[in-house]
Amino acid sequence: MSDELEELKEHAEHGHHDPSLAPVSLTMAVLAVLVAVVSLLGHRAHTEEVVLQAKASDQWAYYQAKNIREHQDELFADFAAAATSKDAGAMASFHDKSAQEAERYKKEKEDIQDKARDFEREVAVERNRADRYDLAEVFLEIGLVITSITLLSGRRLFWHAGIVLSVIGLALALMAAAVH
Repeated sequence: MSDELEELKEHAEHGHHDPSLAPVSLTMAVLAVLVAVVSLLGHRAHTEEVVLQAKASDQWAYYQAKNIREHQDELFADFAAAATSKDAGAMASFHDKSAQEAERYKKEKEDIQDKARDFEREVAVERNRADRYDLAEVFLEIGLVITSITLLSGRRLFWHAGIVLSVIGLALALMAAAVH
């Protein structure tokens, strides 16, 4: 990386000696800033993706815990219905309470499951956003490198090609920012 920075510095000095290359040097500086910004946005999107994936996993673990409790209470309800007791009223009360708990867990599981699926959808959105930022970064970096070839060759064709690639990268970055 430091070799690349040295090379860019040398190209900038070369542009300083040839005033007609000043716009190329300015373009390179702007592209370097855009690459840094898009790279940062991509890293943040990837971080958000990981955080949301952890939340989805936590939600599914919570769902599983509720599922286990529901099955336990159903088992207790069945046991209470089948067990014989000296106090039939107490056993019936135990049965009803266990059955009610099982039903409550069943309803709570549906909400938990919906929330987990919502997190999974958000993960997919963030993954899509992060991938677009990554692709935008690639186009901007290629545009920067192609533009820098102008300083070596003196041919404006490379500058124009670098600008076109950079515009594509910038458009991809804007599309990534619009993903919701």
